[in-house]
Amino acid sequence: MSDGARRARVLVVDDSRFHRELASSALQGSARVEVCVNGIAALEALSREPADLVITDLTMPGLSGLDLLERIQREHPGTDVVILTANASVDSAVAALRTGATDYIQKPVRADDLILVVERTLGRRALVQENVRLRDERAILEACKSLTPCLEPGDVFGVGLDLVLRAVGRSKGLGLYHRSALPTSDGLTCRGFSEDEEGQLRALLAEEKTVDLSGITLEGEGAQSWTQGPLFEALRRSGIDVSELLVLPVRGGDAELGILVVVDEGRAFDAAELGRADLVRGHAAVSLRNAERYRRARDRAFTDDVTEIYNARYLLEAMEREIRRARRYEGTLSVLFLDLDRFKLVNDHHGHLIGSRVLRQLSRLLTDCVRQVDTLARYGGDEFTIILVDSPEAPALDVAERIRRTVADHAFEGGASEALRLTCSVGVASFPVHGESREALLDAADKAMYRAKSEGRNRVCSASELG
Repeated sequence: MSDGARRARVLVVDDSRFHRELASSALQGSARVEVCVNGIAALEALSREPADLVITDLTMPGLSGLDLLERIQREHPGTDVVILTANASVDSAVAALRTGATDYIQKPVRADDLILVVERTLGRRALVQENVRLRDERAILEACKSLTPCLEPGDVFGVGLDLVLRAVGRSKGLGLYHRSALPTSDGLTCRGFSEDEEGQLRALLAEEKTVDLSGITLEGEGAQSWTQGPLFEALRRSGIDVSELLVLPVRGGDAELGILVVVDEGRAFDAAELGRADLVRGHAAVSLRNAERYRRARDRAFTDDVTEIYNARYLLEAMEREIRRARRYEGTLSVLFLDLDRFKLVNDHHGHLIGSRVLRQLSRLLTDCVRQVDTLARYGGDEFTIILVDSPEAPALDVAERIRRTVADHAFEGGASEALRLTCSVGVASFPVHGESREALLDAADKAMYRAKSEGRNRVCSASELG
């Protein structure tokens, strides 16, 4: 018999001991065979473990073969049934075929006939299952095309999670991944959890980092079934009932890595589901590598050579994006325009190398003064711009004042161990109060900065103070 038949589980149901022993002896070497004396025993056996094929006598006391066939179709769909029938009841066997039986064998049964019918049935079953598998794979491959335009890791894990959940027929899962741009916290995307559950998971996984992603992704490349570990504990601490997790490590080519996780929802994952999920995982890994290459290229295009922070090109794109978001959610944002006071004297007296060193030191100071979600960029020369998301005018003025004091209190390194003291002037403009476009906000912040300089430098000025 084929490999599929050797792995198959076959139930033989007959009230005749002779026929039970005949079937068991003929099939024992090529299939896992269990014999049952009646239909009730067969249903109990099916409840304990599914079977690929049931061979049942048509005429039995109690539950007849036809009744058993109808119960199997209703309670265990997908199980093939072969009927054993005497010559006088061929018409009943034909009726059973119309009801859904796969085949029938006339009694007295010969071992060779039984083996032939079982092999034919299981071979056809294996072919159907292979066709279903190929159909599912084609559907998954088609769906995975939605990963192609994903150029940010967060998008890869969000779309990948949706595809995995669809592939395994579940609704609850999460994607946890490193954020190379924000190394102090991991990214998290969730599906199917309540707001409270998601909040707990974000605190445990993204902020406290109770799960070591590097260790997970090194354990294996394929789909994995977990029943314990730190990830389990984090889910349970968040109030989520879980018995098994499907974990899919996804790695890019360099720094990008993470996992896609599916909660069992009370149903164990089978081999077919693991295979479909792993197919999605492979496509997600390719997309993550593409996103990584894109990020490196983007960073080269958007990074200032002197300070190694974002440049004006990136700033303009980021402002457009944040303004659209603020407008969509009726939020706010503020823009800080900063200029060092009398910076030309540093270049004139100490040279441009020292001037560049000062700008790099200033970039580090400014980075420490703003949040990770904010955007800091060198606009040009000694001018820097900061986008403060979700920040109205008053908090933005507080940040600007903190920056002004930090710069004034800092001793910048000059040449020959000489310390330089510098100050800055800062202009502040807020969306939508001082403008609703990128150009209007930058212009308002720039004019506010020049007003601060005209009032004596080392000051903060709001666009609200402009005439």
